Order: sequence, then C-alpha cells, then structure tokens
Amino acid sequence: MAQDLFLAIDVGSSRIKGVLVGAAGRPVADAELPHGISRPRSGWAEQDAERDWWAAAAAVCRRLVDGRATQVAAVGVTGLGPCLVPADADGRPLRPAILYGIDTRATGQIERLTAELGADEILARCGARLTSQSVGPKLRWLVEEEPHVWAATRRVFGATSYLVSRLTGEYVLDHHSAGHWAPLYDQTTNSWVGEWAERVAPGVALPGLVWPQETCGRVSREAAAATGLAAGTPVAGGTIDSWAEVAAAGLRGPGEGLLVYGTSMFLTEVGSPARIDARLWRTVGFAPGSHNVAAGVGSSGALTAWLRELTGSPPYDQLFEEAERAGPGAGGLLALPYFAGERTPWFDPDLRGALVGLTAAHGRGHVFRALLEATAFAVRHNLETMHEAGATIASLRGSGGGATQLLWPQIVADVTGLVQDVRRGSDRAGIGAALFAAIAVGAATLETEWRTPRTPVVPSASLRSLYDDLYGQFRELTLATLPQAHALAAWQRDHGEPGAAASPTPPDQA
Repeated sequence: MAQDLFLAIDVGSSRIKGVLVGAAGRPVADAELPHGISRPRSGWAEQDAERDWWAAAAAVCRRLVDGRATQVAAVGVTGLGPCLVPADADGRPLRPAILYGIDTRATGQIERLTAELGADEILARCGARLTSQSVGPKLRWLVEEEPHVWAATRRVFGATSYLVSRLTGEYVLDHHSAGHWAPLYDQTTNSWVGEWAERVAPGVALPGLVWPQETCGRVSREAAAATGLAAGTPVAGGTIDSWAEVAAAGLRGPGEGLLVYGTSMFLTEVGSPARIDARLWRTVGFAPGSHNVAAGVGSSGALTAWLRELTGSPPYDQLFEEAERAGPGAGGLLALPYFAGERTPWFDPDLRGALVGLTAAHGRGHVFRALLEATAFAVRHNLETMHEAGATIASLRGSGGGATQLLWPQIVADVTGLVQDVRRGSDRAGIGAALFAAIAVGAATLETEWRTPRTPVVPSASLRSLYDDLYGQFRELTLATLPQAHALAAWQRDHGEPGAAASPTPPDQA
C-alpha cells in the first residue's frame, strides 16, 4: 500500500502512549505523555477522560503524525479497562472515569445484583461472576449513588470506546470489552442482555458492538483538526490493552499463556479448553464463538512504583540491581501483593498487602525482591487454578513494560517452572492496536504475527525446592491474615486511606 503506516494510541494507567508502525510491524516513531490516577476516596480509582485520555491522545497524535498524515492508512486504539465513562448525548463526560478492578466502590451493588439475577445464571451467560472488574455493578452504583449524573447520562464508554467516539463520532464498543460489562453481555450469543441491561442501567441505550479488528468509523473533521490526522482515515474498533497484547504476542491457540507485566498483571490462554469457573474470567476472543480463560493479579507494577516513590525515586535499573543482589528468597522476607485487594482467584477487594520476616538487616533490595516474588507466587496460584479448570498452559509468553527488566520474568519462571518467551518492547499493547488497524484495512490478517525481538527465559531447577517452600508459606500467610486484612479494610473505608489523591507512576507499564 502507498499508505503504509499505522498509528496506535494506548491509554495506560500512568500515561498515554502512541506508536507509529510500518506495514511489517516495525516501529517508526513513538511518543507519550504522563498522567496519574486520582483516588479521592478509599476504594476509588479515577481518571479525567477529557484531559487524561482525549487531550493527551490528540497531543501524542500530533507529535507522531508531524506531516505524515497522508501516509497513515488506519488508526488503532487500546487502553486500560474495563472502565466506565458516563456521558451526555454529545458524548461529553459527566464525571471522572471509574477505572477497572482497582476501583472497588461497587461492593454493595455486586452483592445485590448477584442476589437479584442469580449467581449461577450470571456465570452461565456472562462467563464470570460479578466482581470489582465488572462494569455492570458500577453502572448500578451510578444509578443509586449519583442519580443527578445518571439523569443526564445518554451514553456509556470505556477508555477505548471513548477515544473511538472522539475520533469518529461513532458510539460502539468491542465485543471483548463488552464481555467485561457483566451482567450486560451474553458471551454465548455475543449480544447485550436486554432485560438485564434495563434493570442495571435503565433508560440508556448501550453502544453498538464491533470486533476489535473491524473498521468502525473514520476520523472526523473535528478530530482531524485536533490530532493532525487526515479526515476520513479508517479507525479500528480496538479493545482493552491486555487483549491487544494477546494480538501482538501472536497467541492464537491453546497450550501457551500470555503474561502481561503492567501496573497489574493479566494472564490468558486463547481458545482454552477450560470450563467456566467462578474463580476465573471467561472472555470473548477475536470472532463469534471464540472463548478464552483469563486471570489477573491486581497489583504488580503498582508495587514497584510504590516502593520507588517511597524510597526517593531512584532509577528502576538500580532497584532491579539491588533486588538481584538480594538473591532468591529476599533474605527470608515474604510479601503479600494485595495492595488493591485481589482479582482472580480470590475476587476479594478487602485483601491487603503485607511484609513478613522483616529485620533491621533487610534493605530496600530485599523488599523490592520480595514484592517481585510475591507477584510470581500470585501468578503460580492463578496458573494452578486455571489448570484445575482444564487449561493446558505449558509455557508462557511475557509482555509489557515490566518484562523489559528480565529479572522479573526470570523470577516468574523460577517460581512457576515454566519456560517464558519474552517479547521485548514496552508498548506491546500499542503494537497490537496497530495490528488491528492493519487488519481493518486488509493489510494483515488475524494469522499475522509481526516479528519482534524476544528472549527465552528458562527456569532454574536449583531454585525449585526453595520456591516451592516459599510458595506454600505464601498461600498459608494469605489465609492466616484474612481476618486482619478484612478488619483493616473496613477501618480504611470508615476512616479513609492515607496518602494523596494521585498514585505513583510505574515505568512503561499500562
């Protein structure tokens, strides 16, 4: 094609990233702008969709296009999710965006909707139980807790679909993202559940459904003026960042798992033979009838960012060097990574983090190492749960910003015993979104895997016994501290969590 460039925008937890790639998937240019997460109340996590997402995305586009607008064949969008943006009839946000599972405000709505609709019926139709990751309870929260906002709401968006709307004027949502809008989306029919939607989100028409790799609209004149893109440029439907990373990693069938190292972690097997399990997510794939099994660790890059900010913001390279010197087992220090509760397999927003075994001899490197190992233990717990449900994961592909530091994938390999093929580059989600854009205009197919640098990571057999023992202690410690974690979480809700409204910014992690 004469127009052989594809532009992708990735809305992350800590920044907006953009990448311009050639037809073979080779990055040509990239740009980014930072932002943070607002936490105005305990359990809340928000971002400003207009400022943090659209205005920043437009600025990043201008930097990338820079006179090359006619060379951009199509645009792809991806981003954090599932999120919720209530908007008026013109698509203007009415309040800050409510973020994905790290926002746990809708606990009461989860309980009431589960009782109202039936846990088994929800699981059968939606592929997952209602949790803080589900958008449906957050919609009900708006109806009940902010009726003035709901009265003005005419459209509801996620991060990706909001940017698609600003680029094209179209009101759509991709099927994969919609699958996280339980109990509104039926994964067996790939359609909205009309009767449940009216009970959960009364009076609001839900968006039209598209597949991530479909053309869903074209850049409007208004968006062209804001972004520097050419009016009429095709825009693909896009999807949540973790699923865009699946596309970029070339994961298309069972037997392999993708582990995304971001602010949180995402683990999936495409086309998995696993049965529906209440401890996991069943997600929609790239086409009608395709399903996958997925899991998520609530805090990973968020932990490294927390410790970095707490200790004077040293370079990440230095922190990882200190963690490597601390050695396996972190000098007898064991951490629980549940700083924002936990997703799978616990689905417990009231789990809390811990450091056990501290002595005056421990340094920053030991604590950092213990946090890395804690995320690896959580991954192993999820892998065991997935295998119990029938998954067949025998090896992993690693992706995401955290995987750029190979110590982290090495620790996960040592803890899980699985070989890991690490895809290098911090914006794999953006590459996946660019691939969707290429597919949308016929320059690629779902079978296309753009070749990227990769590094094999092999588990160390000599560490297996050590990590088996520590993993057992990790599981026991989680159970032993449950009562205290729940009591402290209740105290935090009553008294408010310490700290400022903005969260720390992780390195190249979305």
